[in-house]
This record gives sequence, C-alpha cells and structure tokens, in this order.
Amino acid sequence: MGGTDLEDWKGIEAGAEDMALINGLAKAELTAEQVYVFTLRLCDNEVDRDFERFDNEALERLGELFVGRSGIFDHQWSARGQTARLYRTEVVREPAVRTRAGDEYRWLKGWAYLLRTERNGELIAEIEGGIKKEVSVGCSAGRSVCSICGAEDGDCGHALGQVYDGALCFRELRDIADAYEWSFVAVPAQRAAGVLKRFGREREEDRTLRKEAALGRKYLRELRREVARLAMLADDEADGAVLARAAERLEEPELLELRKSFEARAAKRFPAPVQLRRRDRAAETGDESAFLV
Repeated sequence: MGGTDLEDWKGIEAGAEDMALINGLAKAELTAEQVYVFTLRLCDNEVDRDFERFDNEALERLGELFVGRSGIFDHQWSARGQTARLYRTEVVREPAVRTRAGDEYRWLKGWAYLLRTERNGELIAEIEGGIKKEVSVGCSAGRSVCSICGAEDGDCGHALGQVYDGALCFRELRDIADAYEWSFVAVPAQRAAGVLKRFGREREEDRTLRKEAALGRKYLRELRREVARLAMLADDEADGAVLARAAERLEEPELLELRKSFEARAAKRFPAPVQLRRRDRAAETGDESAFLV
C-alpha cells in the first residue's frame, strides 16, 4: 500500500517531548542538534490507485504498529537502506473532506527522525528540496472485503474500479496483522502519501494544540476503560474484551450516555452502604459523637 508526500520539507524543531520519544528508541542519548525531524503522511482511508483502501480501524492499528519502524527505499528490505525511524504517529481527521467512498477523510501522520551525519546530509538536502517526497507503506492485512457485496478475498464477480448502481467497487483492507516498513518511492499507490510540507519552525500554538490533542486522546482512552468497567459491574456475564473493543468505536457523546446508564445499573446491583450510623444511646444523650463515619 502506498502513501503520498512528506509533510515538512524544512524539518521541525525537536522539543523535549520529541527527544524523549526518540531517545526511547535510541541506544545512546541523543540531543536535538544531532537529529533531523520531519513529518509525513503515511497512508489514508482514500481509495488508492489499486482500488484498495484502509478502513478506520486499520489506520488506528497501523498507527500503533508503525512506531519504531524504519524508513527504507523502494521496499527493498536491506539494513543498508535504513534511513530514518518513526517515533510517533497520529490519525488525523478531516470532517470537511469526503473520500470516494463517501465517508470522512482520515490519514495517518508520522513523525520520523534521522541522524545529522555526513552520510545523511545528501538525503536531508533531497527531503528539503522536495526530491525525496513520496512514500509508501509495507504491511499485511487479515481481510480484503469487497465494497459492493462484502465478499472477502475477491470471492465475487465484482470488478475493481467498476461502478455498480452508483457505487465504486474497491477492496477494503481490514484486520491489520503487521506493519513492516515505510519507503521512499517514485510512484506511491496512495496519491496523497508522502513528506508533509510546511514553512518555518513549529509555532508555539501548534505545540499547544498538539499537547491538547494528546490530552484529549488520553481522556477518551480513560473514558472507554471506565465504560467497559461499569458495564462489567452492571452485568456479570458481560465479556470484558468485547466491551473494550466496542467502546473503542464510540466517541465522547455515546460514551457519556453509556457511562450514565451503566452507573445507574451498577448502583442498583451494588448499593452504597450507609456511612453514618447512630449509637443506641444517641437518642438519649443528644451527643453528636454518637454518629460514626
């Protein structure tokens, strides 16, 4: 599966958060001056040149798997071709943009670093000059589903790229099993994948937005875990793994409603004990110490 172009032709300033993540992958402690950092669009949920696309769950899973993966050239699996390494990813949502399938456009953004060595000097120059721009990803998917009928692995008569009753036929890649690498290529399968272009250094407001986005993701993770926990309290027979997967598909409004519902059900099953009790002599003495917490 392919991607588009690199996002940041001038590189970005590596802050403390970036360096902490980078040094989590490096064997020696690196400084910001020793690394060149850039961002790229690894892949998205748009129908590509091969009439395939990743579903939204696949993008999320790829985001997890690609952290720590190497960048190479033309998908040639050779240690000599290793150039950079991904240290962070994020699925970006663009609600105002629709895919050819008619749903919200989403893409996987990656942050990569390489060492500022003499050997890498030419590659850095080519990235900044827009020569090394397009990228593609190598991964494996457990399922390939027809967009028209839902048949798997091409077991139907629908032809890729054909339109049936106004709907484009393509294969949707699901159940990602592994992410191998990402490569600089000449022609990516996905038209939008590649190094992302921006001008100047990362602004302070951009950093603030990035931190706020990270906090938002943390809040949603904790909210989903809380909903799954309450659901199991409300029902002894509930499957925790199934509940956790179901919660991952929900956003804040639905999660808050479910939390409210499960809290009420759990409270009925496990009513809170009375915290204050009065000694028998309290009625006679009027002593406030008769109430025990």
